[in-house]
Amino acid sequence: MASVRIIVADCSAEYSGRLNASLPPARRVLLIKADMSCLIFSELGSYKPLNWMCAPCTIREIEPEETSKGGAGAKADSVAGTGPDEVAEAAAPDALIAQEQDQDQCRPVRKVLRVSAVKSSDVLTIRLFQVYADDSYDLGADPGLVKDGVEAHLQRYLAEQIDRIGPGATLVRREYPTPIGPVDIMAVDGQGRHVAIEIKRHGGIDGVEQLTRYCRLLNRDPLLAPVRGIFAAQTITPQARVLAEDRGFECLILDYEAMKGADSDELTLF
Repeated sequence: MASVRIIVADCSAEYSGRLNASLPPARRVLLIKADMSCLIFSELGSYKPLNWMCAPCTIREIEPEETSKGGAGAKADSVAGTGPDEVAEAAAPDALIAQEQDQDQCRPVRKVLRVSAVKSSDVLTIRLFQVYADDSYDLGADPGLVKDGVEAHLQRYLAEQIDRIGPGATLVRREYPTPIGPVDIMAVDGQGRHVAIEIKRHGGIDGVEQLTRYCRLLNRDPLLAPVRGIFAAQTITPQARVLAEDRGFECLILDYEAMKGADSDELTLF
């Protein structure tokens, strides 16, 4: 069963390849995912890892042996991952491993993780000086992120509450087909005119241009013309509002929480 591995350790790291970067020794968290992706995190800073290697990659664990005063030796502990580099990594000479250990003589290296990209020559070398925790967990299947308030939700709620565009409005259909793509909502207003509605979470100039193309095409159809446009969004930039109004479109601000609560059966105090 694939699992995620979490290591808490004093470590240093060096990344070589398209970009060379290094992390001096400090206590950090290493996250090794089931696909062999390796990420290094710190308690401070942003949510992003300090350094990482994405899949596909291989991970080779190297445990330095006890050495005598005259020299250093090492043994390969294990190789994880898949790809053409796996065999080559497993055959790395002991002299190279010993050299890695000697690069930080002030602290003994307990283990070296060599993470190698399969499709490039990039290598992330992590030296562990003191390991405080090394555990693996089976997280099971993840249903994924469920987003709330995306454009599809705004479209559905506005279609169900089409009178928000004006009294007497009726819905024709959602995703009204045209040769250049579907219009989010096609409706008929209280005066019997067709209305093309373009919906965005955050309305910008690109959305106004999109609505312009739809209305220009739809107004060529004598069965639909005249078609007016409504640019609907949770927020609309000042530039987009000026452009929309200049082209004769109405701007409609969508209050998602109010629209979402309109069909709720839950009792509320206020």
